[in-house]
Amino acid sequence: MASIAASSTSFIVGRPKWWRDGQIVRRRSITFLQRAFTYIVLIDIAFVFLVPIFYIMATSLKTSQDLTDPTIVWIPSGFFWINYPLAFFSMAYVKSLSNSLYISLGSALGQTVSCAFVGYGFARVRFPGRDALFALVLFTFLVPPQTIIVPLFILYKNLGWINTYQPFVVPSFFGHGLKGALFVVVFRQFFKTLPWELEEAARIDGASAFATWWRIMVPLAMPAVVVVFLFSVVWHWNDFFEPFIYLNRMEYFTLPMRLSVLSPSLDTATGGQASDLFNEALVMAAVFLVILPPLSIYLFTQRFFVESIDRTGLVE
Repeated sequence: MASIAASSTSFIVGRPKWWRDGQIVRRRSITFLQRAFTYIVLIDIAFVFLVPIFYIMATSLKTSQDLTDPTIVWIPSGFFWINYPLAFFSMAYVKSLSNSLYISLGSALGQTVSCAFVGYGFARVRFPGRDALFALVLFTFLVPPQTIIVPLFILYKNLGWINTYQPFVVPSFFGHGLKGALFVVVFRQFFKTLPWELEEAARIDGASAFATWWRIMVPLAMPAVVVVFLFSVVWHWNDFFEPFIYLNRMEYFTLPMRLSVLSPSLDTATGGQASDLFNEALVMAAVFLVILPPLSIYLFTQRFFVESIDRTGLVE
């Protein structure tokens, strides 16, 4: 083998300089084309996601004349900032924001803790019927929430939970809620990758199963915790269907729900002048105010979020 390697090395070294330079140029060209292809794909993906945001921002600053002028598409004739105060007050932004935060953060916290606990049990604890129970968990993920909304509504009505936040927060602390089964799968797959020696060492030190999960496994699962928490926050923030079913008083409305009643709310806030002020620019200003909190969260947690996605292998 040593003689074969030596002969191949001598074969390469023995080549003329123009041949070696050609090989170097060829490798550099391949590397350049690979990077160029990667950047083109990334630019295309960024274009798909950024163009709607730019359109929202540009349209929200337009006047009524700009909206009817076909020559004005991206850059308005002037910055009409009054759309934002109108949208802010017509949506009762502070109250609606607190409602959305309560539902999103409360549900995300409950799902992160409960799904981590359930996922750890499916991944590390051997008990009869484990695989059958996990199959039921996957089945709940396949069942659309619209198919069971009627019995859920009757149940929550009998419990007195209508026009409260309990239908969103309480089930999340039991491994349910929006996309709960998916989060259980994420934690299960992550915990299965950890070595069994960690738990054996913890048992030798006298730690219980709960202490092992809380003190050892959960800190090691921080990438999965970050992914689950952020996804849960965003999905509960954008959810419109379930809040629309369980909340029918405007003082409990979330920000996405306020968009559906923007015109009547504006009419109330302006004393019956909604017909003169309600237009696409005002709607875009309201939309931007709705997506601003999730965008801010992502900007501050982008590095941790990307690292966590890479380590868990989860793709939305």
